[in-house]
Amino acid sequence: MLFSPMTLGELELPNRLVMAPLTRVRSGKKGIPGPLVVEHYRQRASLGLIVSEGTYPSPAGRGFPGQPGLVTEEQLKGWADVTAAVHAEGGRIFAQVMHAGRVTHEDTNGGYQVVAPSAIAIDGETRTYQGKKPFPVPHALTTEELPGIVQEFVTASRNAIEAGFDGVELHSANGYLLHEFLAPSANQRDDVYGGSPANRARFVIEVTRAVVDAVGADRVGIRISPEHNVQGATELDAADVNETYKVLVDALAPLKLAYLSVLHKDPTTSELVQDLRTRFGGTFLLNSGFGVITTREEATTLVADGHADAVVVGRPAIANPDLVRRWREGLPTNEPDPSTFYTDDAKGYTDYPAYQN
Repeated sequence: MLFSPMTLGELELPNRLVMAPLTRVRSGKKGIPGPLVVEHYRQRASLGLIVSEGTYPSPAGRGFPGQPGLVTEEQLKGWADVTAAVHAEGGRIFAQVMHAGRVTHEDTNGGYQVVAPSAIAIDGETRTYQGKKPFPVPHALTTEELPGIVQEFVTASRNAIEAGFDGVELHSANGYLLHEFLAPSANQRDDVYGGSPANRARFVIEVTRAVVDAVGADRVGIRISPEHNVQGATELDAADVNETYKVLVDALAPLKLAYLSVLHKDPTTSELVQDLRTRFGGTFLLNSGFGVITTREEATTLVADGHADAVVVGRPAIANPDLVRRWREGLPTNEPDPSTFYTDDAKGYTDYPAYQN
């Protein structure tokens, strides 16, 4: 099953292995993907679908030094080279559109005001161009400012399609801006975007609908991570988590998105995860490997046992550009080198070898 074809939106995928969005920070201070980035994605085109690393939709939304954007003409030209290379190898690629929200610093995003649902800082430090610094207290977005943020997602998504991407994945996971609206620890608003689960889900729903209207539902996926509890976006009340994500998915289901991608540490035992799959009713992707690396056996079982239509993998795809062949044929795999995940050169990025007979 893992290596059988499937339909995703209007795409036909040759297998059910999806490359996770992986922050690799190889795009320089101007956020322009260069030849190194082109080669990295080209090498991995045999995966059923590639989801790009998180790309920022506006300068203020940039979360990391070296992160690529979907804003300037130079950035879009760089991405056009990436998508052309992937397509030339027979691959398919979505752009992950990611606004970092409060998970950034003015020294990272070029001096832009850091924004979030509420003026609550993350307890911790972030890497900036000037070294590690404490997360700042963000500006709480006003109700009047929110349509402008929606438009940033829309413009970036249109830019992605123009740059040749097959679609976009909206990043509503891992503590970034969209997830911040969902999480009560980050969202303590008293307007229609805060308080109840329905209110906290409202902004994510509005962004998704707007992007669907702009580029078409078959070109839009969304990623969520209920109960992941990272980067200050904690969701500790099980009843509240269940209600929040049920409200969200019930609103997304009628849109007929290309897919829903869920990151969860226990997807096979979580009643919430499988309930969300039933509620969504469309193509369902699972990623269980944030804390523990996903194995071939686990990926095979997730699909074979009907828990997901496809499996999202990260570190195995980093270390094995030919992961599909290795897992299909039961070949040995390369081990990823974590010390190279966030560096700025080819080592640990484009130099992992394909399997040699």
